[in-house]
Amino acid sequence: MNILLWHVHGSWTTSFVQGKHRYLIPVNDARDQWGRGRACTFDWPESVEELPLEAIRDADVAIVQRPEEIDLVPPGLPVIYVEHNTPKGDVPDTRHPMADRDDLVIAHVTYFNQLFWDTGETPTAVIEHGIVEPAVRWTGELERLAVVTNEPVRRGRVTGTDLYERFLPVAPLDVFGMGVRALSTPGITAHEDPPQRVMHEQLARRRAYLHLCRWTSLGLSLIEAMQIGVPVIALATTEAVAAIPDGAGILSTRVDTLVEAAHWLIEEPDQARLMGDRGRRAALARYGLDRFLADWDNLLEGYLCGSR
Repeated sequence: MNILLWHVHGSWTTSFVQGKHRYLIPVNDARDQWGRGRACTFDWPESVEELPLEAIRDADVAIVQRPEEIDLVPPGLPVIYVEHNTPKGDVPDTRHPMADRDDLVIAHVTYFNQLFWDTGETPTAVIEHGIVEPAVRWTGELERLAVVTNEPVRRGRVTGTDLYERFLPVAPLDVFGMGVRALSTPGITAHEDPPQRVMHEQLARRRAYLHLCRWTSLGLSLIEAMQIGVPVIALATTEAVAAIPDGAGILSTRVDTLVEAAHWLIEEPDQARLMGDRGRRAALARYGLDRFLADWDNLLEGYLCGSR
């Protein structure tokens, strides 16, 4: 199958393109958001080809991830819209931009997203995340806390950036992602957009991982940290409550509880290892790559058969 797909979310796409298909990624001279082409900081297989959009003529289906892409899809090509994000604005009544359409299906990445978006009569599916298992394993020798997020200063309360300082009396923070250079708080070290492999190696050396997003879809970096075996500390919000089962991490909406948990894990590396091991088993069982790819194949084949 030939699949047209814009390079929007590098981590998600890295998992998606591990399948058995041919993946056609638009590229332009500027390599901007509409034509990034192949990833530079993720490992993608040779089945991913970058081509100018006008040269992509043999696609069987388009995977769309932003409303603006709809008008770029060649006429008559079946469309699956992947919804990565939680709704914004008046959340209980937020209408999805693809609501009440019969010419596509919306594939949510979490059941939380499916629950909170109002998609009207548009058919929906949920395909939970699956990731390429990181090659490294937790060692935790550095008494530091890790965070992975993009644009933490611009996004502020959404990503829980205002909570970082609450943890500094416990241990220094290392923040990885795009736009993290804007952080200027003493005790916080910014690691600007490292290659995925390098980031995994660095996460494995930190004692624990903080997931402080108030309102977000399920971050793939949380799953990656769990599969590495890093013990995780998270706000009990959105899909995190399903991703981190009892005993596989620390969940709470009380920030003081999370700070106390961080102190405990810093002081008790053996307990940190046990928790990380439980989290790793849970993440491998729920977010394995084989299940993810099989779910996508089932949706693609079923949808294409029904659209012909």
